Amino acid sequence: MAAPAVTGLALLLVILAARAEVPPPAYRLAAHAAGIPSAVLFAIALQESGMRIRGRLLPWPWTLNIAGKAQRFATRRAACRALLRALAKHDAKRIDSGLGQINFGYHGQRFSSPCEALDPYRNLTVAASLLREQHDATGDWVKAAGRYHRPAGGAPAARYRAGFARHLQQVTGSPPASTKARSP
Repeated sequence: MAAPAVTGLALLLVILAARAEVPPPAYRLAAHAAGIPSAVLFAIALQESGMRIRGRLLPWPWTLNIAGKAQRFATRRAACRALLRALAKHDAKRIDSGLGQINFGYHGQRFSSPCEALDPYRNLTVAASLLREQHDATGDWVKAAGRYHRPAGGAPAARYRAGFARHLQQVTGSPPASTKARSP
């Protein structure tokens, strides 16, 4: 009689595990280096640069947000050209770039050149560092995500936290019950 119960439990665990997504290696590496959960970094990238590809939401590395308008490019080179044009035309605080949509006005100094922000590995490293800083200030990953998007808080940060929490649940396969976890 115990065998059907064990089999049922095993099947349930497989189904639950299948609902979770394992963040790709680049996310795990950047998250590990910053001491943050890789699921948090991947959920941020889904929130910031996610686009539907063959029915799946995936982060897109060559995403720019220029003056509130999202733009996606097929290549890093095309995105770099558009980024340089945008920086010549707009205030840097109106431009976000890459997987983590890093804002140039506030964090451009974290890159050696504007187009370095389109290097997926470097962009994830900066995003992970920013998340670590926000978590150090809040002690909570969902709150850190809200501050990542809008440090001043308010309704935009609250909306962002809700979207982030949905993505985090998608990645982990469970609701963010304990957002205070410090390790990856």
